[in-house]
Parts: sequence; structure tokens; C-alpha cells
Amino acid sequence: MTPGCSIPGPIEVADDVLYANAHPSMSHVSAEFVPVLGDCIRMTREVLLTTTGQPFLIAGSGTLGWDQVASNLVEPGEDVLVLNTGYFGDSFADCLQTYGAKVDQITAEVGGVVSQADIESALKTKKYKIVTFTHVDTSTGVLSDAKSIAETVKKVSPETLTALDGVCSVASEEIRMDDWGIDVVLTASQKGLGTPPGLSILVASEKAIKVFENRKIPPNSYYASWKKWLPIMQAYEKGSPAYFATPPVNLIYAYHASLTRITKGSPSLGERLQLHREASKKIKAAARELGLKQVPLDENFAANGMSAFYFPDGVTAPDVLPRLFKKDVIVAAGLHKAMKEKYFRIGHMGISVVDEQRGDIDKVIASMKEAIGQAIESKKV
Repeated sequence: MTPGCSIPGPIEVADDVLYANAHPSMSHVSAEFVPVLGDCIRMTREVLLTTTGQPFLIAGSGTLGWDQVASNLVEPGEDVLVLNTGYFGDSFADCLQTYGAKVDQITAEVGGVVSQADIESALKTKKYKIVTFTHVDTSTGVLSDAKSIAETVKKVSPETLTALDGVCSVASEEIRMDDWGIDVVLTASQKGLGTPPGLSILVASEKAIKVFENRKIPPNSYYASWKKWLPIMQAYEKGSPAYFATPPVNLIYAYHASLTRITKGSPSLGERLQLHREASKKIKAAARELGLKQVPLDENFAANGMSAFYFPDGVTAPDVLPRLFKKDVIVAAGLHKAMKEKYFRIGHMGISVVDEQRGDIDKVIASMKEAIGQAIESKKV
């Protein structure tokens, strides 16, 4: 039996998505492929609840989204504010600095979020080109309040752009791009969007595109340049082939199959998000019964698509993870540098949550109870 993957990405994907990924290889400018990519662009908007955002679907990991933001929306020497809630805030800041941005960070305590008061104070101190934040930081399981962050930026510094790193939140957490005034949502295919890894997915608001078009100097990236990619995306959406760099054709077919499930299938997008909330509550309640402490300091900013728990005192990853593996359950070890050995992470997003007949959540809970119990007992000998 193949062990069930309960890590926070890459996640297991539906059979029809796997079959789509096995589509015969074909030309990216063929009459058959063009409408598939065009449909993916349109359905990506639906997932993020935007009617005017411009999607960019490019071969690459979610990391490429950082490069797109840094090279297209920020010019060397401009100020950027990074709201840091973990490992991926560190990395986003590093990427921005690589492209010449002057980066200030507000770093939350481990398991915490950046307060709206601190954001407001920083925005009153300096004019920032963009504010970035990780919606769900996979290293901590912390969920930032995207709506409130966007409202604060709009109130204090309306010209400042807001960029949401949604690699671990899109399709598992609520994101209302237009209603909340988010200017960039960047993500990847392998988590809530239920597609194999390899596709960088970014949506930019009309405001962000105007900022890009009014740059004083050209983008300082070649592959990530919207000057190259914007005409490509626009052409495919209109039904015409265009070429800059070869798209991952098979992966686009797989993404199309998954998007069709999410936007046109059952459960609906709203129901899907509710199922993620319910699964999250179930797993977190089971962990509390075991005496496990969550990494997020407050239940109100704990993610719904993943959970992060500290090991019991005296118990470490080698005591628990191999026991889970023997029960055909794979979870992820810690990632945050401050406490890497002290906690573990469980992914509960996509098909494992939406297809309740699979019983994945119940299996993870039962296996976690047994493995933790056995690990604690082993320490008493």
C-alpha cells in the first residue's frame, strides 16, 4: 500500500487530474491546447473571486511568484514592507532584496501574527511601494488576516500595493481579491489547487498592472518579466497562440481538470472552504485531546488547510514520524529555524478533505493518537 500523504503540499490529487496530466504531449500552440490554457486563466479568476485580475500561469514553483513581484512591481531602491510570520516571510524578503528593494520587516513572534497597529504605524513612518505577507506560512500554520491587512493599507497608504503569498492558502482559505482590494495573489499548483507541482500561478490587479506599466526602468528579470508574459496570457485568453517560453502543457491539462472540479463541480467553492474549516477543527480537537499544543498562539489565526503541533515533552520526530509511516500516514517535520526539531505539520487540504468517503481525516487522527501514545509509552521504559 502507498502511504497516504498528509503533508502540507505537494498533496495527493484526484484520479482525473492524474489522467489529465498523462495527456499525450502536444504543441503549446496547437488548436486543441489554446482553449485549455485560456479556460485555466478564466477559472483561476473564479477561484480568487476577481473579475478584473490578470492571471499569469508560468512553468515554475511558487517561488517564481516572489520573483515576479520583486522584478515587475518594485524598482531598485524602493521601499517594501514584509509582514513576517515564519520561514517564507524570510525568503520573500530575501528575494526582494536580491532585486534591489530596500526591505523593512515586521516580524511576529513564533506562532503569532503582525498586529494591525504595527502595520499602521510602519505605513505612517515611510512610503512603501508594496506590503507583502504570507497568508498561511507553511512553517508555522499561522493564518494572517488578509482582509484586515488590505483594509489597513488602503486606509493609511492607498497608493501602496498589497501582495498576498497564497501558496498554502488558495482554495483552502477564503480569498476575495476584488472585495478586499488585494493587488497580487501568488500561489502554486501543488497544494489547495490539487495539481502536481511545477506551475507558478499569480494574479495581478488592474492597479498592479498599471504600476508595472509605469515603471521607470524595464523589469530586472528576463524569465519573470511581465513584459514578456502579459501578451502571452492575453493572447491565449482571446483564443490565439503566442510564444515566449514553452508552457508545461501536460500540467496545464491537469490544472484544467482540477479547476473544473473546484469551480464547476460539487462541492462548490464555498462548500469546499467550509469542508476545510470542519476538517481543521476535527484534527485540532483531536490534538487537544492528546495534550498537543498548536504552534499558532491563537485559534483565530490557525490555518484551515494545515496544522502544526509541538511534540509532547521528551518526544521527538524520530519517535513519531516512523510510527506514522508504518500506519501509511506521512506528515511533515518542522521547518521553522527557531524550533525545527520540536514540532510537526499535518496537511489537510484538497481531495483528502473534499472527498469524505476516503476517510483520510479519520485515519490521520486515529494514527496520530496511536503513534503519539506509543511514543510516550516508549519513553517510560
